[in-house]
Amino acid sequence: MDQNDYYKDKICIVTGANSGIGYALSEELLNRGATVYMLGRNPEKVAKAAGQLATHGDQVHTIVADVTKQEQVQKAIEDTAAEAGKLDMLFNNAGVGSAKLFETATLEDWKTIIDTNLWSVIYGVHAAVPLMLKQGSGHIVNTASLAGLIPPAFQALYSLTKYGVVGLTESLRYEYAEKGLNFSVICPAEIATPIWSKGIDGKPLMPNGEQKVPDNAYPADKAACDTLDRVAERKGIIIVPEEPSTDLWRGYVLGDKITEELLLNMAHDRRAALEKGVSYF
Repeated sequence: MDQNDYYKDKICIVTGANSGIGYALSEELLNRGATVYMLGRNPEKVAKAAGQLATHGDQVHTIVADVTKQEQVQKAIEDTAAEAGKLDMLFNNAGVGSAKLFETATLEDWKTIIDTNLWSVIYGVHAAVPLMLKQGSGHIVNTASLAGLIPPAFQALYSLTKYGVVGLTESLRYEYAEKGLNFSVICPAEIATPIWSKGIDGKPLMPNGEQKVPDNAYPADKAACDTLDRVAERKGIIIVPEEPSTDLWRGYVLGDKITEELLLNMAHDRRAALEKGVSYF
C-alpha cells in the first residue's frame, strides 16, 4: 500500500489542531485524502485554522472541546463517529510545555500539566477504543516527546507526562495487536511550534520572557510528513527527526558514557541559566 493511500477517505480527529504539530498533521492528512475533524478549545482559533485549510472543502470540520474535560472528549469522539459513520484515526496531540526548577514547581503546576498532557490522552483512548473494537479497526496516534524516552533536566513535569504517554501507547499496541487496532506514539525532538512561547501557567516558558524557537528546531510541516509516513507503516515509536535523536536515545538506553556526560553537562548549563533567570535554549 502506498503511504498516502493509508489515509484516503479516513475519518480522523486531531486534538490541539489549531497550531503547531496538530495543525501540520491536519494539513498533511488532508493532503493525503483524509477527512479531518480539527479539535481545539478556543472557537476562534480553531475556526481560523480550519479557514486556512478551506481549499479542502468538506474534508475539513471543527470541534470545540477542552481535552482536560472527560465528558467533552467523550462527546466529541462519539459525535464524530456518529456523524461520519466511523472513526478511523485519533491523534491525541494537545499538550503544553514546562521548563521549571523542580523546587519552584507547585502542586497546581503538576496538576495542570498532567491534566493536559496525560489525562487528555487517557480520555481520548478511553472513548475511542470501544468504538474501534466494535468496527474492528482503528489507529490511535499519541503525541509524546523525545523527553518521554530520554529524561532532560529541568523538564521533570513535562517528562513525567510524556513517559506516561509512551508507556500507555506501547502497552496498548501489544494488547490490541490481535484485535485490528494500531497504536503509535510520536516522540518529537525540538520542533518549530508555539509550544516554545508559553508554559503551563500561560506565561513564557523561559524566566526572562524570551519566546525564541531553538535555532536547530525541525520544521513542523516536515515533522508531520515524517510522522505520517511512519504511522502508515504501523510503526510503534516514531522519533522525529530520526537523526540524531535516535542515536541519542540508543546511547541513553545502552548507558553510553558519552551520552551520560552530555546529559550531565546539559543539566549543569540549564541550571546555571535558570538560576540567572535567562533562557537555556
